[in-house]
Amino acid sequence: MKYQLRDYQAQGVNDLRTAYRQGYKAPIYVLPTAGGKTIVFCHIAEQAAARGNRIMILVHRKELLDQASEKLTEIGTPHGLIRPGRVMTGDLVQVASVDTVIRRLDRIPPPDIIIIDEAHHCIKGNKWGKVAAYYPGAYLLGVTATPCRTNGDGLGAQYQGYFDRLVCGPSIRELIDRGYLSQPVVYAPPIGIDITGVKTRGGDYAQDDLELRIDKSQITGDAVGHYKKICPGAPAIAFCISIKHAANVAEKFNAAGIPAARLDGTMTNAQRAFRIRALGDGQIKVLTSCEIVSEGTDIPIVTAAILLRPTKSLGMFLQQCGRILRIHPEKKESIILDHVNNTGRHGLVDEVRSWTLAEQERQARRGNGSEVERVRQCKKCFAVFPIHLAACPQCGEKWIGQERKIDQVQGTLKRLTPEEMAEIRARQDRRRTQGRANSLAQLLRLEQIRGYKPGWANHIWAARQKKAAQRANRLY
Repeated sequence: MKYQLRDYQAQGVNDLRTAYRQGYKAPIYVLPTAGGKTIVFCHIAEQAAARGNRIMILVHRKELLDQASEKLTEIGTPHGLIRPGRVMTGDLVQVASVDTVIRRLDRIPPPDIIIIDEAHHCIKGNKWGKVAAYYPGAYLLGVTATPCRTNGDGLGAQYQGYFDRLVCGPSIRELIDRGYLSQPVVYAPPIGIDITGVKTRGGDYAQDDLELRIDKSQITGDAVGHYKKICPGAPAIAFCISIKHAANVAEKFNAAGIPAARLDGTMTNAQRAFRIRALGDGQIKVLTSCEIVSEGTDIPIVTAAILLRPTKSLGMFLQQCGRILRIHPEKKESIILDHVNNTGRHGLVDEVRSWTLAEQERQARRGNGSEVERVRQCKKCFAVFPIHLAACPQCGEKWIGQERKIDQVQGTLKRLTPEEMAEIRARQDRRRTQGRANSLAQLLRLEQIRGYKPGWANHIWAARQKKAAQRANRLY
């Protein structure tokens, strides 16, 4: 079957080829969710096999294995599957489950190229890393939408990763502007829930501790109520903390007459596939997920993401929101109902980000804001439109040139604009700057720059010294 890569996909293939020619052995290709990573690496596999190379495409879930296999079939590339219950064929291209490969390492012919899907998982010592280490002569190709790890470390060799060259495709914003992704619209609380004191484990909030806190906390807004108000009947995925939490959320939607079902790792492949199909064809409206559809699940008609799990992981946030950004004839936009203020932690999903293999996730640089379209919200019909327009394109209401105040209504989600996100970011930056001032002299300088009243720096410094003394007394 003949196929044609999009221009940016072809550019990505050329950039990767250049990286190999320059002597790199393990480049990683970054392309947003729904940008077409699968067709890119399947094309590379096809071209490499035509030259007599042996290729292993490494995945970690059945859904990802099926996607790669289906795409290879579409483009006419013979391939085998390395997974439970299958005998390995002699095809040069093999799509392989990482868990199966680990058990068969001594029986699989050494590949010339290992393509690692969702490559942000690959580090030395884990199962992906063990496969890479077992075949030291193989070239690596990583593909991911989020080249960062949950604990904040990079994917380069200095951070126990394997990759030596970063090749970036277009950003989410660029793909939206070109019509390849759906425009996201965010509704979020003005103030996030209080999760002070929740433990951190592996770089993210501890699941058990977080579940207890969420059960006791008043999350802004009611998930069912806001779904019915903002996007009634839209196919949606709710991202939950645990299996129990996912079951409870599904139960609440069903009780409200909205067909819902949970999805989790305890289910069989057939059960998961059935429920994903049911969401796609409208049999159910809401799928509540616990760490299953954050990566790789392709259901273009899904319109809404309901965020019910606070996360410190930028990667998880982007993967979750990316599930709903695929275009579909029956949806005009994608809706993010952020009940846990993940947008406040990480910024808008289409915010331009700069990635590196060495940079930690929590320090990832963001664009200066010029790439993100600023918007206004009509006070008459509540439509949102570009800031350069003098009147609402929906109802014709003229814009009154006055500063918009942020309504903080308890229990109600509100639509975040880039202006509000910039204000949140500015507050966070001020707090971080103050936290990095680790001497009285630095605090005094900050007092002068910000125009604070004399004595502010001494007050902050005295409070810190008192807290440090209390900690020392508890230790000895």
